[in-house]
Amino acid sequence: MKIRLMILASALAMTGSISIAQTNSVTPGTVGERKEKQQDRIANGIDSGQLTAGETKNLEGREANLNRNERQMRAADGGKLTAADRTALNRQENRISGQIYQDKHNARTATYGKGEIGQRRENQQDRIAQGIRSGQMTPGEASRQEGREQGLNREIAGMRKADGGKLTAGQRNLVNQQQNKQSRQIYREKHNARTGR
Repeated sequence: MKIRLMILASALAMTGSISIAQTNSVTPGTVGERKEKQQDRIANGIDSGQLTAGETKNLEGREANLNRNERQMRAADGGKLTAADRTALNRQENRISGQIYQDKHNARTATYGKGEIGQRRENQQDRIAQGIRSGQMTPGEASRQEGREQGLNREIAGMRKADGGKLTAGQRNLVNQQQNKQSRQIYREKHNARTGR
């Protein structure tokens, strides 16, 4: 009886270690499918306001770096990914996934305001999210655009702080011009030959 229990315990331990090793080694699906799901999670975070422009810029920068690493790995191995390459990319995606979760569940949220400027800021974010989700924008393009959005948000906050919480007519015109410029840039990035998928 003792021997049977020891064999059973040993078999259970081996089964448990195999399933743990299997779940930690490779996530089901291809590298491309995993990247696509990450992009959808980022786009959803933008849409819901859970991700600020700065957080999105950082996440998309990390995704762009992952894409660069994948291209280098494929170039080094004749267009294919080795098992070691896939494992390294999976680890990198795990870190990005954890950061997406942290950024979406922290206290920071995107707020746009109630006026015309706020509505345009929200519309720009919706367009960026749609470009990410559809693959029309690469992670690098999205990161750069979110950096521009973050800069404009800081500029607007500085103007409001300097003028008692309100924007003057001249400041609103300046912000409108900058938003027009960014809107054209979003359009160009969504309609060029580069895609995120």
